[in-house]
Amino acid sequence: MFQKVIQIFKIKELRNKIFFVAALLIVFRLAAHIPVPGIDIEQLREFFQGNQFLGLMNMFTGGGMENMSIVMLGVGPYITATIIMQLLTMIFPQIKEWYHEAGEEGRRKFNQYTRYLTVPLAILQSYGMIILLRNQQILEISDRFTLITAITVITAGTVFLMWIGELISEKGIGNGISLIIFAGIIAGFPMSFQQTIATYDPAKIPSYIAFFVLYIIVIAGIVIITEAQRNIPVSYAKRVRGAKMYGGVSTFLPLKVNSAGMIPIIFAMSIMLFPGMIASFLAHSDISWLATAATYVADLFQDQLIYGILYFILVVLFTYFYTAIVFDPEAVSTNLQKMGGFVPGIRPGRSTADFLTKVLTRITLVGAVFLGLIAVLPFIGQAVTHITTMVLGGAAILIVVGVVLDTMNQIQSQLAMRDYDKF
Repeated sequence: MFQKVIQIFKIKELRNKIFFVAALLIVFRLAAHIPVPGIDIEQLREFFQGNQFLGLMNMFTGGGMENMSIVMLGVGPYITATIIMQLLTMIFPQIKEWYHEAGEEGRRKFNQYTRYLTVPLAILQSYGMIILLRNQQILEISDRFTLITAITVITAGTVFLMWIGELISEKGIGNGISLIIFAGIIAGFPMSFQQTIATYDPAKIPSYIAFFVLYIIVIAGIVIITEAQRNIPVSYAKRVRGAKMYGGVSTFLPLKVNSAGMIPIIFAMSIMLFPGMIASFLAHSDISWLATAATYVADLFQDQLIYGILYFILVVLFTYFYTAIVFDPEAVSTNLQKMGGFVPGIRPGRSTADFLTKVLTRITLVGAVFLGLIAVLPFIGQAVTHITTMVLGGAAILIVVGVVLDTMNQIQSQLAMRDYDKF
């Protein structure tokens, strides 16, 4: 381990890339503390602590939303734009061709339209957030010019983070957008530890031990499931072209147990938290039946058991849904057949597609149940440990571990490439 670290910093090019990425992440953290003028910071923080949805969004922006900073939206609009573009691949064949079949040029067009879509989404989200805070009498914006200026600044902050993310990705040291989210999440860890130390109770030592043991088990489980894959054997027929023979080799097609990443958790989180947030606002309506219905819905979503069960079910369903988007057995089967490849014992074409679908359905069940458990992990952690100052956020841990693994793999590949060059 230490030899690898020493080897990394001995290579000047790799060392400069790491310092460059670290510098950009520092710039992001500095921008997260530059507030938009005209707000009451203390009242704003109290409001975010009392709202589960906004508190969660604030965690992913590294406190940028709680500080009402110029990057308060983080890379959320860009992620939303990416998800929308991926969903559009199921509707528009042209976009699907860009995403799956058109190679580097198609991927470039797909990414460019994703950037274009990010801007209007950032404008809409910044406007909605400003109006929400103004209605709560937290943000004082009295004229239209100030409103337009605030929206422009916040939108520019999102575009700025998107640009930083792409600069990081170009260096080949991890995915830029993921690293920005990663930096935002770990920025809140010191505050959690500080609150835990401030409220330390010797009688809760067994709870603290149980918390850290559960933490280690969760991290180990995430690593195992993230790296797990089912290898489908693939053979290529021998082909003769001129005086040369091609093919005749055997390889495998890797199918990830968790192909969807944490996207299903984001989908389910939005659906589960949005009704409760709307109900809390409508509960003060002057219309009696509407206020009663809203109060009932708000109380229903406050029930931890019902909330956890619905959350788990939605995550499982969305895992299958998103896996169907990112992996197309028909396209994979067609490409294998075109290249002369086949799965031993399975006929090429439709039979191969059916076989891949069957295998993918089975292994996705494991990944879906795992993501469901990760999603409801905060409820399980608090029920077991009774510690409220430190939240065992499964989604946050999943992102952190996933980003660390991806970054380590990319650094390892660069080290391996330089070893081959020396050879």
